[in-house]
Amino acid sequence: MNFDWHGGAISRTTLVDSAYKNTQNVRRFLSRQCGPEFKFDRDLMAWIRNGVEKNMGDVADEWTRRRTRAQY
Repeated sequence: MNFDWHGGAISRTTLVDSAYKNTQNVRRFLSRQCGPEFKFDRDLMAWIRNGVEKNMGDVADEWTRRRTRAQY
């Protein structure tokens, strides 16, 4: 059964499935994890959907890693 990306309770262990959507619910979760400066970008969205198994904690960590790398 696919996860409800619009209204389901997202945690760091929520698996990114084939029905993943960049919803307001996902944006709220990632803003809480990454801070108010969180924004989706095309590279991150492509990374999320690259077919490699990951969870939402991995997504938050990847955004943070990319942001940190961009600052140097």
